[in-house]
Amino acid sequence: MINRSDVLEAESRITNYVRHTPLFHAGTAAAPLWIKCEFMQHTGVFKARGAFNRLLAARERGDLDPAVGVVAASGGNAGLANAYAAAALGVPATVFVPETAPRVKVERLLGYGATVRQVGAEYAEAFAAAMQYVEASGALFCHAYDQLEIAAGAGTVAEEILRDEPGIDTIIVAVGGGGLYAGIAAASEGRARVVAVEPFNIPTLNAALAAGHPVDVPVSGVAADSLGARRVGQIAFEMASRVPPTSVLVDDTAIVAARSQLWSEYRIPAEYGAAAAFAALTSGAYVPREGERVAVIVCGANTDASTLDNRS
Repeated sequence: MINRSDVLEAESRITNYVRHTPLFHAGTAAAPLWIKCEFMQHTGVFKARGAFNRLLAARERGDLDPAVGVVAASGGNAGLANAYAAAALGVPATVFVPETAPRVKVERLLGYGATVRQVGAEYAEAFAAAMQYVEASGALFCHAYDQLEIAAGAGTVAEEILRDEPGIDTIIVAVGGGGLYAGIAAASEGRARVVAVEPFNIPTLNAALAAGHPVDVPVSGVAADSLGARRVGQIAFEMASRVPPTSVLVDDTAIVAARSQLWSEYRIPAEYGAAAAFAALTSGAYVPREGERVAVIVCGANTDASTLDNRS
């Protein structure tokens, strides 16, 4: 089970390796709104926080072999984070991604010096191949979302939000496998409520809460490259069972429109998955109470810039 103490430990470990990203006041149309600019993190995504926490903690324990390094399975973003962290710490990285991973992410992985292996059509197939590689090589496995050190590192986003703006009532976060959600919820427990936003096409947490345990869901839609886990992680499910979030679903049309609005109004180059949290507000799927102070996390920017003006 993840707790705030895990997040604070992660924060002390990674503080010299990650950016404290801006939190800016974005308006007061219905309720005071802040946007957490985590898309400005190293590698363009929040996952650098968990990657550094995982690798640094493993190095402290003597579990990181500098000869064989690390391995990750990813839709792209977790791989980027682990490749970047591995390069910063001087160890090799091998990243398994689906054959459908966006070219922009594959090119950036190669740019960070990672060995990239493209396997299967979904994250689950890349994951299975990565586990076979771990067994054969002895490399340190860095899960995309379901490891305590990964989730705790991600939770440092909430520590920054609530330190920069202590009056925040609600943090809105997109959910795929649930690592970011779990960390945010652990850091925010007793201090702010959490709204967990998922695409209708990939409702991993929502389906798990309805079933009483994690279940597989089909994976499709515009956000599948970053929110494309087939089931929510056990850490996220346990966190949601302990402190139930407000679970919200948004459709692809709302995600596309929110992404376009983030670009047109704020010049934020969000991925579709990263725009899902904002879509909860713009679509009306989540309506804040009058005066509710809301922070929405825009957590990734690894997208094709030529599509930012597209509205469909």
